[in-house]
Amino acid sequence: MIVLGIDIGGSGIKGAPVDTAAGLLTAKRIRLPTPPPARPADVAEVVKKIVDGFNWKGPVGFTMPGRVKHGVMHTAANIDNGWVGADAQQIFVQATGCPVMVLNDADAAGVAEMAFGAGRASQGVVLMLTFGTGIGSGLFCNGILVPNTELGHLRLHGDKAEAYAAASAKKRDNLTWRDWAGRVQEYLDHVEFLFAPDLIILGGGVSRPKKVKKYLHLLKTTARMVPAQLENEAGIIGAAYAARSLQAA
Repeated sequence: MIVLGIDIGGSGIKGAPVDTAAGLLTAKRIRLPTPPPARPADVAEVVKKIVDGFNWKGPVGFTMPGRVKHGVMHTAANIDNGWVGADAQQIFVQATGCPVMVLNDADAAGVAEMAFGAGRASQGVVLMLTFGTGIGSGLFCNGILVPNTELGHLRLHGDKAEAYAAASAKKRDNLTWRDWAGRVQEYLDHVEFLFAPDLIILGGGVSRPKKVKKYLHLLKTTARMVPAQLENEAGIIGAAYAARSLQAA
């Protein structure tokens, strides 16, 4: 089944049709800038352009940078606070005329990795962690998603862990890869103690092969630890895969 996946971020909105049996994009993705300050009506307008760009009439899966429960946004990161309390599912249904599913962006990346990437066929407790501006998380138990975990907000050194160990902290504090890995190690020790995962998948921009070789050997975990495989396409693929059960309009 082909489903359109759209990944909404603070700087860009990108989408493409996805073969949800193979986990592959079936057309070149469209990427448009996120309109600052990313108010709901403005984002919906950009989303409509992407849907129209593919002349799409079927199901659409969306990622959002925030906590999503039953289609409603409860937090918002790097987008306008007007999203908090907004029914994102209904906003996108009205904008596109399509059946819609909305989920957290890190959850979507985890869904994609579990179905087609580094977590494929993995059982037990799997933790996907995305390192970027913040730290996103996707938690799975025997392949079932536990949504909206937001483990980047765990406390570490008196602040959110992502303020200390996200990829943005490396750039902000001008850290070497070794120094940054030391911070990530502290964070991993914390989440391992709390969740005892069997597998940890490291995602975000730091999962690219050229970057992985600079720091992965410096990290030690009880769980098996691997880099994510789907990189920038994970959100699109995961959103589409999650929405594959929707009926066409």
